[in-house]
Amino acid sequence: MKARIKWVEDACFVGESGSGHAIVMDGAPEGGGRNIGMRPMETVLLGVGACTAYDVVHILKKSRAAISDCSVDIDSERATEDPKIFTRIHFHFVITGKDLKPRQVDRAIHLSAEKYCSASIMLAKSATITHDYEIREA
Repeated sequence: MKARIKWVEDACFVGESGSGHAIVMDGAPEGGGRNIGMRPMETVLLGVGACTAYDVVHILKKSRAAISDCSVDIDSERATEDPKIFTRIHFHFVITGKDLKPRQVDRAIHLSAEKYCSASIMLAKSATITHDYEIREA
């Protein structure tokens, strides 16, 4: 996997993935940015959320669960001193479908957290990661 970061100006950067997609990242005004893009650490949080959501949807579909929607609300805390790493991340999954079984959803979330989601497994080396979920009937 490859990526490229290009400095635009001040605290603004454009990141381009090896697959050709781009994202603008910028700092807060108090850090010299103009607030025209996400903060780099926000992209880390979005990436880990998408990684685990992808796994959960994939696992549920593979087990033939009638899933119609998945969202993940993420709450995190960072260290107050440099390096300001994530110290706590909580994922709240909202899974919608027909006749979804709590056991199936719980299993999918745990498989993602413990086996498949590279991003959350990596971040778990320095942050406490927790999960919960709710099931909504479609």
